[in-house]
Amino acid sequence: MSRLLLPCAALAAALLAACTQVNVHGDPQAYVRAQDATDAPARLRVATYNTSLYDEADGGLVKRFEAGDDNARKIAAVLQQVRPDLVLLNEFDYDPQQRAAELFQRDYLEVAQPGGGEALRYPYRYLAPVNTGVPSGLDLDGDGKAGDAARGDRARGNDAWGYGLHPGQYGMLVLSKYPIDAAAVRSFQTFKWANLPNARQPRDPSTGKPWYSAAVWPQMRLSSKSHWDVPVKTPLGVLHFLAAHPTPPVFDGPEDRNGARNFDEIALWARYLDGGSPSWLCDDQGRCGGLAADARFVIVGDMNADPVDGDGVPGAIRQLLDHPRVDSTHVPRSEGAGERARGYGFARKGDIATHTGDFGPKAGTLRLDYVLPSRGWKVEGTGVFWPKAGTPDAKISEASDHHLVWVDLAK
Repeated sequence: MSRLLLPCAALAAALLAACTQVNVHGDPQAYVRAQDATDAPARLRVATYNTSLYDEADGGLVKRFEAGDDNARKIAAVLQQVRPDLVLLNEFDYDPQQRAAELFQRDYLEVAQPGGGEALRYPYRYLAPVNTGVPSGLDLDGDGKAGDAARGDRARGNDAWGYGLHPGQYGMLVLSKYPIDAAAVRSFQTFKWANLPNARQPRDPSTGKPWYSAAVWPQMRLSSKSHWDVPVKTPLGVLHFLAAHPTPPVFDGPEDRNGARNFDEIALWARYLDGGSPSWLCDDQGRCGGLAADARFVIVGDMNADPVDGDGVPGAIRQLLDHPRVDSTHVPRSEGAGERARGYGFARKGDIATHTGDFGPKAGTLRLDYVLPSRGWKVEGTGVFWPKAGTPDAKISEASDHHLVWVDLAK
């Protein structure tokens, strides 16, 4: 496999995406072979999976992969069973050298795992910096001090642009069987929260005053990790893979700053789907405007928002589920989710069979992970990899507190 790390000096201004944020790895001949094959797929399986493959130490995930990691083997086994053509992995630590991604591909996905299936190869991938663990130099948690190592992990993490103990923790990784259009990738890592129209600026409920100071608010980044539009050249046409991982709407105070941020991180994709050329909607490369009206897309990620239950701001995920460009009528389900939810006994208003996250007997289960295609695709199947307890697949499905969600698309 060859690495396509595109040198900035060789690119024209139209290719600025590749200079600042894009790290693409690929085998140029793999797509040629796929296109020449007589059995080219009539459908595309698209998935999202919060893998919980993160470490509290910088470089810790690489060391775990080098030593042999049981959870990584189970995550790989799930992927080998489901075999998505295109998948977003949330909570996969980012490192600029792509070492973790290389090791996961070579030593885990390309090796048949116990409980998995045949070896699985992805010729293409996309990864880029995220906001988690990146020091802001500002007091974001309102304790009067800017985070630093001497004040402890929690304070340092709270004052990063997105909560994390080192840059890249809880990162994102896109794996694809088909080429990624590196020049057309858009990222919104540095997009300012205040630039979003009608932003839900957090306020102290006891005073009514803004939670963030007048100095901090204009600098505050909206995305807790990043928002990516990754165009993929599939046999069914170009698919815009819209990937994100909004912050959990908890771990804050009465001001509900994380709830507000979660709502608006989801709102950013809704406004992106509105299209047009709004001057405020500019990506990290300086290109402004929303998604083209004729573009086909799939929104993927752990959105940390259940349609009716949980601690999020009401209506957060409905901004996408109810968007006129989104087909949300095909809802993935599993037997394991309903079984686990009934065991915990939490009162839920929504369909427990659609749940994807499991947070134990103190918090229960919720639907948090989504694969939402644009209208115009033919949806041929959906699912959540959450087997019932006691089945052969149950063991590998417990490697993360989230479960893989997939959708099959056709023209």
